[in-house]
Formats: sequence, C-alpha cells, structure tokens
Amino acid sequence: MRKKRIAIFASGSGTNAERIMSHFKDHEAGEVTLVLSNKPDARVLVRAAGFEVNIHVFDRDAFNNTSQIPDLLLSLEIDLIVLAGFLWLIPSGLIRAYPERIINIHPALLPKYGGKGMYGNHVHKAVIDSGDVESGISIHYVNEVYDDGRIIQQERCKVKPGDSPDSLAQRIHTLEHHYYPQVIEKLLQEMKQA
Repeated sequence: MRKKRIAIFASGSGTNAERIMSHFKDHEAGEVTLVLSNKPDARVLVRAAGFEVNIHVFDRDAFNNTSQIPDLLLSLEIDLIVLAGFLWLIPSGLIRAYPERIINIHPALLPKYGGKGMYGNHVHKAVIDSGDVESGISIHYVNEVYDDGRIIQQERCKVKPGDSPDSLAQRIHTLEHHYYPQVIEKLLQEMKQA
C-alpha cells in the first residue's frame, strides 16, 4: 500500500510547513508530495526545495476560476490538504473535491478571533486587548467560510501579564510546531484504516 500523500498550501515563511516536511521525511504514515503557494518569492518554497518536495505557484485567477488546482492534486493522488499560513479562502470546487480532507491551523481558540483578517499578530493583539488569560491553537477542517469548519483539536497556553503580540506568538508557534504534525499523522492513520 502506498504512503498517504500530503499537499501543503502556504504563503509565507513556512515554519509550520518545514516542521511538517521534517516530521514526514522517511515516515511510514505519509509524505509531503507538493507545496503550493500564491507567492513566487515565499520562503516556504526554498524550504520545500531543501526537502526535495515539488512546488507549484499559482495566481488568484487560476485558484478561483479554473479547475487547475483540484486537477493537479487529484492527478498526484493527494490524500490530505494542509493549510499552513495560507490566507485565501478555499474555493468551493476544491472543497467539493476534498470533503473533510482539507485542514487548517488557527492561532487562537476558535470560534473566538476567527474570520477574515484574523491571522498572525492581528489575532494575538486582539486576544491581548480583550484581556483573555489564555489563548492557543485550533486545528480544524476547512469549509467555505473562514475558520468555520469542525474543530479537530485545540491546545492552550497562558496569556501572561505584559505579553506583546510577538511574545504570545512565540508560545503559539511552539504549540503549532508540536501538535500540527501529530494531528496530521493521526488523520492519515485513520484514512488507512477506513
């Protein structure tokens, strides 16, 4: 039986993507087959090249108005799509092609602090400004609404007195890097048993 295949969508630096690629290098549960980005200069593409993972760059028109991306993923027999710092809303055609097989990680405890524009330090600033004493991560399935899909797992951390968005982000990144690969592995193992 072949390994399960992962495609990662990312727009930026790619630290989560790198952690996932590292986790699944020579792993029996699955492999990262493809990294896709909407930014040709995204650092994640350099990281992917370091793992000898195929890359694909696309623009908004190809993503939203053609079947190019679903066709590519299906041709490569991708089993799971992982969003790792990818900010565009996923078009319904891709969601239909991969029902309950697209996941995202959000740097807060959904349903709070989700939705359009709520990413990165915007989220951490909102959490701190609200006076919340804890934050965390939410790993969830993706649907046609930002940060609205069914939650798979949440993990928490304290918001400390005097925290800045950057200091809170460091603790959130630690949670992301630890738990996201584990959740992906668990989902791949569940697919094998299905």
